[in-house]
Amino acid sequence: MQTKTSTISPLAFVHPEAKIGKDVTIEPFAVVKEDTVIGDGTYLYSHAVIHPGARIGKECKIFPGAVISAIPQDLKFEGEYTTVEIGDYTTIREYATIHRGTKYSFKTTVGSHVLLMAYSHVAHDCVIGDHAILANAVNLAGHVEIGDFAIIGGMSAVHQFVKIGKHSIVSGGSVFGKDIPPFIKAARTPVSNAGVNSIGLRRRGFEADAILKIQEIYRAIYLSGMNTTQSLHYIETQFAPTIERDEILAFIRRSERGIVRGYVVNPEDEQA
Repeated sequence: MQTKTSTISPLAFVHPEAKIGKDVTIEPFAVVKEDTVIGDGTYLYSHAVIHPGARIGKECKIFPGAVISAIPQDLKFEGEYTTVEIGDYTTIREYATIHRGTKYSFKTTVGSHVLLMAYSHVAHDCVIGDHAILANAVNLAGHVEIGDFAIIGGMSAVHQFVKIGKHSIVSGGSVFGKDIPPFIKAARTPVSNAGVNSIGLRRRGFEADAILKIQEIYRAIYLSGMNTTQSLHYIETQFAPTIERDEILAFIRRSERGIVRGYVVNPEDEQA
């Protein structure tokens, strides 16, 4: 079936109240329910299911088995009207799930140019920034916030209300309940700071001097012997204002769960 230059298989179910943009493709056995918006050029593969409240941007790709805007797995949910909002050029791979918000914020948000790999899960009230990547089977609990360009390795589990900063990268198989500050690598068990994500920053056009300043800031936080309050005061008074400096300061100051610790060598590990 053709509509508004879009191609919709007669074997798909598209509710008459769904708002379908131009050049949308909907393959057989995909389901698009009422109160949904599908942006121009978006492609829905077979067996993708779009529930009420979904607001999907343009040029997205929704792969087979993905479920968007199902009601949250939260026993406090009482049927309030909530949404899932997805930006442009985002790819949602096989069997990934994104759940609607609750009355906490009334929406779950996924940015533009995001990649959610197969079997990843984004729970209610999460906020994912632009260009973020969740690798296979990453599971986010409710209220998690992920900054722009952050990458989370496969099979990781993120505790509710955790915040992950911009341009950070988390190793696969991580389980953590502390915040990951921006621009760092987080790895090991338990998850801890593993240095600045210098390779990722260089790939994104950060100058060498900016990366060096970020490294110096994190030395003050993790290696100076100062507590968090002291190190933040030191950074604010001893480092010239930059976008990166201010991002680190703001992130740590609004952290409610606390940030991951620095790497501590376990004597037992050294003897192994």
